[in-house]
Amino acid sequence: MRRDGNPEFIEALARGLDVLRCFRPGQPTMSLSEVAAAADLARPTARRILITLEQLGYVRITDAGFTLTPRVLELGMAYIGTSNLWELGRPHLRQLVERTHESCSIAQLDGSDIVYVARVAVPKLVTLAVTIGTRFPAPPTSLGKVLLADLSSTELDGVLGVPSRSGITPRWQPERAEFAAALRDVRAKGWAATDEQLAPGIRSIAAPIRDGGGRVVAAVNVNAHAAETTMDTLVDHHLPLLLQAASAIAADWDVWRARPIEVITSAR
Repeated sequence: MRRDGNPEFIEALARGLDVLRCFRPGQPTMSLSEVAAAADLARPTARRILITLEQLGYVRITDAGFTLTPRVLELGMAYIGTSNLWELGRPHLRQLVERTHESCSIAQLDGSDIVYVARVAVPKLVTLAVTIGTRFPAPPTSLGKVLLADLSSTELDGVLGVPSRSGITPRWQPERAEFAAALRDVRAKGWAATDEQLAPGIRSIAAPIRDGGGRVVAAVNVNAHAAETTMDTLVDHHLPLLLQAASAIAADWDVWRARPIEVITSAR
């Protein structure tokens, strides 16, 4: 059944992407039945899609079942390469980690979720695993609050109307008036904080990364465990360092965006 009322919607493509998303950390190999169940597809349909993906080089067939190949990375790296936030942000994240001794990340908005596009982690007690591509509901995260605070009222309504695809049920699920007040506070301060609103033990602060026009293109945070780092430490010590890092990344972003692009044409 078509999932979108748009007559241009290609259901077969959507099903193929559903199959690719079935493979998750801790489950690198799946049987045909497992893929069909996870993607909510009939076995024959799942089998045809897997064979197609195998022919294209995105799936490998083994004795144990089906597994993704490294070629899948091309799909994500195409986005990372066009935005370049990973390359631009990495040295600043490393410096921020060295100065705070906490994990630091950059995220962008995707629907009502944040998606991590860059991260430098330190070995610490954590309650939720985070890697590049991890997504969480935006409202209960410091990164998400920074990103959502930059949206107009109409944009915000549209974003929050998109169901989260993170699979996480956050602890903090505010009414709209409470959340609107939280965003006003973020706009007034220029940064955001969360204290165990996403999950127990997780607290963080985040700052915006703006383009030359002043729009927020991403957010950067310092993430800590509540048992190890107080909110006072995050705000009094880490926040000034975070704001410096956000400004440095934004400056590098503007330089990169303004770079001359050389077009090479072949001689005839």
